[in-house]
Amino acid sequence: MALPQLSAVTELFKPITWFPPMWAFACGIVASGLPMENRWLLAVVGIALAGPFVCATSQAVNDWFDRHVDAINEPQRPIPSGRMPGRWGLYIAVLWTVVSLGVASFLGAWGFAACVVGLLLAWAYSAPPLRLKQNGWWGNAACGISYEGIAWTTGAAVMAGGQMPDPRSLWLALLYSVGTHGIMTLNDFKAVQGDREMGVRSLPVQLGVQSAAGVACWFMGLSQVGVIVLLFAWGQPGHALAIALLLGLQLLMMDFFLTRVTQRALWYSGFGVPFFVAGMMVSAFALRGLIVAGQ
Repeated sequence: MALPQLSAVTELFKPITWFPPMWAFACGIVASGLPMENRWLLAVVGIALAGPFVCATSQAVNDWFDRHVDAINEPQRPIPSGRMPGRWGLYIAVLWTVVSLGVASFLGAWGFAACVVGLLLAWAYSAPPLRLKQNGWWGNAACGISYEGIAWTTGAAVMAGGQMPDPRSLWLALLYSVGTHGIMTLNDFKAVQGDREMGVRSLPVQLGVQSAAGVACWFMGLSQVGVIVLLFAWGQPGHALAIALLLGLQLLMMDFFLTRVTQRALWYSGFGVPFFVAGMMVSAFALRGLIVAGQ
């Protein structure tokens, strides 16, 4: 049996996609308000679990079950191009699922349970019979919850020794999960033709490119407005204003993006989304300040 090249395996795992859940886990660590002290190893293992393990698994699963769509949209990918021969894409997805569970066992009951949920969502997103990505509303929600909500909450819980995080941290995790629903839509504009031919009902396919772009921007914008309102209510006006400034920059970029959606979706992902991501850490530090102050 032909073996895949290491470069093909690396490409299958898509390291560039690991950053969002790793960042969200780090935000949860910061938002916990707890000192690192003897928790450095847990933090490093948790961040690695979120990215090179669970997220990498989700990418392998997605590429295997999307290989027919990719043959139309992105034939250069490892599986449709033949650089990942036979059923190796599936074998790697299964193997990395097991490895991820092994790594998660070092994070206690909460970390392990969160890993199980994240992996179930990863398989449910791409694999039949659920294949949540068949509908953009459900698929994007699964990604938002997994990439941001679960990762953030797990980071906070692991730092707290497996205890339930501060309710305010859960609110922030939820709002940024909602915003990530919109970010996930940005990834769908490059694949409209293949999705339509293969019956994948992404939001651009369901709503049309222009309407889907507007919905994505509303998801991203309103979620951050919610964060700003909460930070003002919690007595953190400085952090709230910082996120408002970041949102203002995004709104200017959104206006430019919406004039030529298909051509500028990748541009907005690269230059607009980082402002959204920066706001996540700003809000995490705002909550950390409150918890350290005993508020």
